[in-house]
Amino acid sequence: MIAGPNISASSGEAITCREALKAGHRVVETLRNQQAKDEFEALAPDRSFGHILDVTHFAAIAPLVNAVEQELGAVDVLVNNAGYCHEGTMEESPLTDAIHQFEVNVFGAVAVIKAFLPYFRARRAGHILNVTSMGGFITLPGISYYCGSKFALQGISETLTKELKPFNIAVTAIQPGAFRTDWAGRSMVRSARSISDYDQSFGPIRETREKRSGHQPGDPIKAAKAILQLINTPEPPAFLLLGSDALMYVREKLQQMNSDIDA
Repeated sequence: MIAGPNISASSGEAITCREALKAGHRVVETLRNQQAKDEFEALAPDRSFGHILDVTHFAAIAPLVNAVEQELGAVDVLVNNAGYCHEGTMEESPLTDAIHQFEVNVFGAVAVIKAFLPYFRARRAGHILNVTSMGGFITLPGISYYCGSKFALQGISETLTKELKPFNIAVTAIQPGAFRTDWAGRSMVRSARSISDYDQSFGPIRETREKRSGHQPGDPIKAAKAILQLINTPEPPAFLLLGSDALMYVREKLQQMNSDIDA
């Protein structure tokens, strides 16, 4: 059984859940509203189970996980994808936006992991997939809060890989590039522009992101199939880059880091 918490029913995670159903898995997906829950459960009534959850309601997470384990049976794979992107230069973006970014992208994921870990540890089995981002290793202008949150989740994932290995629990950070989801559309929160000094440097970047939404190079169905292949890997890696742009940007940063270290 795969559990896939997510924040948006139309996100890449929803596609992963649907591909998992096609592959014959039983899937538990958390969604934000009743309509999305009903639509998901109708896909495969005997194998698709929806639950309404806001991952920032931390106290609600453990009871839901306990109910899933008791009523539906052991969860083998946890896909942690709840998240969104805040866009805006740091100077123009309120601190409250940074706090909420971390509540969703980091603390919500940690709360879900902590709720599942006692079960995984008791069974000496399980696989945790934390969807970070290429933005958990490289950075781009205007998404400092987002990159900060993804760097944090990346660090947590890599540490958990070492902590949980003695219990036969695998942890993989999924690092996608730009895929054709609503990441830069409905799932992006944008701070209002207020400082003219950034007009020339950041204005065109925001405009380009808005135009590219829905036209990104990555195919989310291919990503979903790669993730399903990953969970069947005997020795899963600690991280998995997805997308040609992610590979390019990460390789460029590694080369720059090596040059800086040599210098």
